[in-house]
This record gives sequence, structure tokens and C-alpha cells, in this order.
Amino acid sequence: MAVRIGEFSIDCSDPMVAAEFWCAALGYRITDQDDTDVAIAGDSSAPTILLLATSDVKAQKNRLHFDVCPVDTTQSEEVLRLEGLGARRVDIGQGDDVSWVVMEDPVGNEFCVMRTVLPPEPEPFHHLDEAHSDDEKDRE
Repeated sequence: MAVRIGEFSIDCSDPMVAAEFWCAALGYRITDQDDTDVAIAGDSSAPTILLLATSDVKAQKNRLHFDVCPVDTTQSEEVLRLEGLGARRVDIGQGDDVSWVVMEDPVGNEFCVMRTVLPPEPEPFHHLDEAHSDDEKDRE
């Protein structure tokens, strides 16, 4: 029997800032939060991302990072969009002759933007859509 990844947990200095960036970048939304962490999710078949508050100072590059792929743009257009959301390009020693762009999110966690274009996540957006829709109706 195999296992599946249910959630990625990422330490960061400001979980809400990280969550807002990653929600905008990935088309995800916040699904849960408390005083120390924020959970975000996309399609129900994909793992959730849990952003955990830490006071630890980041001293080196992440040991694990995301490789993100554009879904309806080119790599260079996606890099510009992500910069507009608060990411920045960084040099972690990758050199000039690579096919990816290394960036940091607004709280300093690295990720790479790949050249490969992938299809968007399938609908419905998330298994929590029904609860979210009910909440929206209650507010109207």
C-alpha cells in the first residue's frame, strides 16, 4: 500500500501574507486559520498547504520548494505576474543556463517557475465549495 500527500506544511514569518500570495498565485483560497497558521486549498484532489508561523530566522535556502508551471501564459509572463503579487527573483547559485526562474515569495520561501505549461486544475474548485457557497448566500 502507498501513501498520499495530504498537506504540505511550510514554516514562515507571516502565514497570512504567505497565504494571500499563494492564493493569488495558485488560484487557491483560505480554508481555515487560527492564531498560528493558515490553510489554503485548490482542487479537492490536490494536497492543501498549511502555512505555519515561526519566529525562526531563515538561514539558508529551503530544503523543499515548489516548482510552479504556467497554465495559460508563458514562463516570462508568469514571472512578471508573480512579481506583481510580491515575489522577487533570487540567485541561489542556479547559474545562467537553466530553464527555470528561481523566486522568493513575500516571506522569503523559494520556488521555481518552470517553462512547462500545464492544464488548469479541474472544476469544481474545491470540496469546500458547497460550504463556501452556503456562506456567501447567508451574507446576501
